[in-house]
Amino acid sequence: MRPPFTTRVMTWNIHGGVGTDGRFALARITETIARHDPDVAALQEVDSRRTTGQRSAFEVLREAVGEHGIEAKSITTADGDYGQMVVSRWPFGATEVHDLTVGDYEPRRAIETQVRTPMGTFRLVATHFGLDLTERRTQAQRLIEIARRHPMTTVMLGDFNEWFWPASFRGVLGRELPDRTRHATFPSWWPVLRLDRIFCWPRRTLVGSFVDRRAARASDHLPVIADIVIEPSSNQSL
Repeated sequence: MRPPFTTRVMTWNIHGGVGTDGRFALARITETIARHDPDVAALQEVDSRRTTGQRSAFEVLREAVGEHGIEAKSITTADGDYGQMVVSRWPFGATEVHDLTVGDYEPRRAIETQVRTPMGTFRLVATHFGLDLTERRTQAQRLIEIARRHPMTTVMLGDFNEWFWPASFRGVLGRELPDRTRHATFPSWWPVLRLDRIFCWPRRTLVGSFVDRRAARASDHLPVIADIVIEPSSNQSL
């Protein structure tokens, strides 16, 4: 049961809607989301190219949470789009999509927005790092620069694709966003790597967190769900 007076956030790499059994089934994704009823969800590897002639995956997933959504599409083809998104039952304030692409690697983005909940406004940054170590180091430094701007409760979440965690990055990000989840999320059928994380500022923002092992067949990553409290100073109109 969700603690009272908290906001629930979720991060999940949904693997394009393709489960570990090789089946494309967005319904398993939306059913998992509905089971936890998040106020805000950051979803990676959203792929509408598999829904040609049908409703876009971006549209279906937005409706699973609420009417508000921000899309960061990194690949666009005649068959559809691929990328990440943030969906919310609450409206957004100031929003910026940062380009984290490094050289010729796959395009990567970070969505920075302000979520205006009835309990106050908080800043959310959702991202999906690359696969190469050098690429991730560059993206990590950029993310630290973004993290340092925390005039209000801040939540940074996503698939960081990082199992090595260079000490300098972990130390700096830990100082900027001291609360964090530590759940193993990959591979979903036998999770050993902590690729998917939620970081928060200030300390004691994170009330509780967990992963959903029942979602192991829906994607190769497990979703991470966290309940947070918003600092009273964040209760401002934008």
